Amino acid sequence: MTNYKEVLRLNSLGINNTQIAATLGYSRTTVIAVLQKAEESGVSYENSSKKTNQEIGVILYPSEANKSGYKMPDYEYVHREMAKPGMTIEVQWMKYSEECRQNREIPYQMTQFRKYYRDFAVKTKAVMHINHKPGEIIEVDWAGQTAHIVDTDNEELIKAYIFVASLPYSGYSYAEAFLNETQESWIAGHVNMYRFFGGSTRIITPDNLKASIDKNTKTETVVNRAYQEMAQHYDTAVIPARVRRPRDKSTVEGNVGNISQYILAAISDQQFLSLNELNAVIWNRLREFNSKPFQKKDGSRAAMFEEEKLYLQRLPENAYELAEWKIATVQYNYHISVDKQNYSVPFKYIKRKVDVRLTKNIVEIFCDEERICSHVRLRGRTGQYSNGGAYAE
Repeated sequence: MTNYKEVLRLNSLGINNTQIAATLGYSRTTVIAVLQKAEESGVSYENSSKKTNQEIGVILYPSEANKSGYKMPDYEYVHREMAKPGMTIEVQWMKYSEECRQNREIPYQMTQFRKYYRDFAVKTKAVMHINHKPGEIIEVDWAGQTAHIVDTDNEELIKAYIFVASLPYSGYSYAEAFLNETQESWIAGHVNMYRFFGGSTRIITPDNLKASIDKNTKTETVVNRAYQEMAQHYDTAVIPARVRRPRDKSTVEGNVGNISQYILAAISDQQFLSLNELNAVIWNRLREFNSKPFQKKDGSRAAMFEEEKLYLQRLPENAYELAEWKIATVQYNYHISVDKQNYSVPFKYIKRKVDVRLTKNIVEIFCDEERICSHVRLRGRTGQYSNGGAYAE
């Protein structure tokens, strides 16, 4: 089911249609169609934030309306095709109409097709420039260079991986060492980063990392669920760096190199007996890095950040808590089994597949994106049953 609520939320943040599509793994045409329906129905994120996704879907596509609406063309694709020698708008309209007929959708007539394309072309520039606005983007990555700590038991060196985040407008950066590059470390780096910056941005741009992106190709981007959930918690949109488009992450790659040289090279001859000891030195060097005067212009990263932080979004009251997501099937005894423990759900969901969100203390169960019940997480011996969960009304 399309996540109408998330499309509306990202749109309310000012994220454009192409970026929303990349974030949610939908086609741009789908995003345009949802937003067009929302406009026609008078639905916005502000007036529907307390509604469920299913309730919003009923408003946008009421059950009594059996006829589908007109299919909005993908004008980004049309625009690229029009750049080819000999291509005409008539040829594009015929291709679009044929596709609609094959999919049993209603195409726009030639006059409307031409008008909407003209509107799109007026708003579209031939060359897209990267203009960094204060408080708009945070870019994140793992540094290529590693540090080390000494294992006190056998004196072997243990690798430490450096999480790096940067605000492109000011260049103000954050760094922290972890013992691995797992999703848990990746999320922890983000939580600590937001605390360090004292706010969040509308957009966060990671590289194509397994800890955040399940799939990233020319045609499809799938952000993993835990990372997407974290983004929602901080009211930001995940827009990954595009495959083979290094300009998308040029600032963080530049700062990765600068931080590696300024911080890691300077401590390469030092020995650290713990991660805390290593991070204490990294954060001391980081303060120097952010305060160091620019070579080709006045000021420093820290000075520019004083201006930029006024544009950051306010952080939520509580920091994000990493959750693990699993899929389970409701058995005939109206329980699901997760990690060898059993949790009850309303009996009407018997034989349905449900999504299970597990935190340190809570188990939440979802069906069609809506929470149907929650339990205190069972610990200790396996095979226990929890029958006293909180059921959604």
